[in-house]
Amino acid sequence: MAENKRVVERPLSPFMIGPYYRVQLTSVTSILTRITGNGLIVGVMLAVWWLFAAAVSPEYFAVANRVATSWFGDLVFTCSAWAVWYHYLSGLRHLYFDAGHGLEIAIAEKLGWGIIAGSFLFTIITILIV
Repeated sequence: MAENKRVVERPLSPFMIGPYYRVQLTSVTSILTRITGNGLIVGVMLAVWWLFAAAVSPEYFAVANRVATSWFGDLVFTCSAWAVWYHYLSGLRHLYFDAGHGLEIAIAEKLGWGIIAGSFLFTIITILIV
């Protein structure tokens, strides 16, 4: 009996970035949405720790306040502001997709660049206002 084995000389998974798979903006924005959603936990944890310390004692609050207002706290809260705006705009884009609009590749890429630019713009505006 003859064996019909198919010889595959390419990977079967798109995770092989390089000659087999070209990184696309839509996949990058999707991955960034997941990263920003999880990254927001760091900012929330710092804010909750700060509030908890305020309820515990003035000495403990002084420590938490020193961390929250240091360069590290500024970095965490600035990145959190960017993550909130990015995640929000990406969610709006997904609602637009769910309505059946913007699914063409050209429009999806424009929306991707829009949420990237918009998230940076809104973060700058937020920093200037706050």
